[in-house]
Amino acid sequence: MARDAALSGVSTPSHRPLPFSPRDPDFERRVRASFSRQAAMHTLGATIERVAPGEVDLALPFRDDLTQQHGFLHAGIITAVVDSACGYAALSLMEPGAAVMSVEFKMQLLAPARGARFSALGRVVRSGRTLTVVAGELRTDAGEVVALLNGTMMAVRDRPGLAD
Repeated sequence: MARDAALSGVSTPSHRPLPFSPRDPDFERRVRASFSRQAAMHTLGATIERVAPGEVDLALPFRDDLTQQHGFLHAGIITAVVDSACGYAALSLMEPGAAVMSVEFKMQLLAPARGARFSALGRVVRSGRTLTVVAGELRTDAGEVVALLNGTMMAVRDRPGLAD
């Protein structure tokens, strides 16, 4: 399966069950509530398709105003959506009250992003108390993998104004 092949290069293949248990039994509500407050994803038109422990899938419809000069989805837009999917996958495993922030990531752009709709898949590779290693990808509506992300997310605690 193409999805498994793409993610297996950077993380646990998606067909294997992830061995993660959420630290917050209300993780899905928390992820969805946080996402609803994220103005950037709202501006781009991204929506949550699926939330599971250590996994979040976002959808992004194609829009002309999100393209670069050749009519493909802009690399910055791709990066923002996959980064958010990975960040929310990490948040799904964090304890109540923790917030999530990106620490670092590497983005690989594999093909021009063209299609009517895109899926950003975020998966946790390893979840720690403070740092979480993630892998993500962007797929076209035809299933083509156009971008891969490897990164690290950080749990942020006890900071005024920052909470899930």
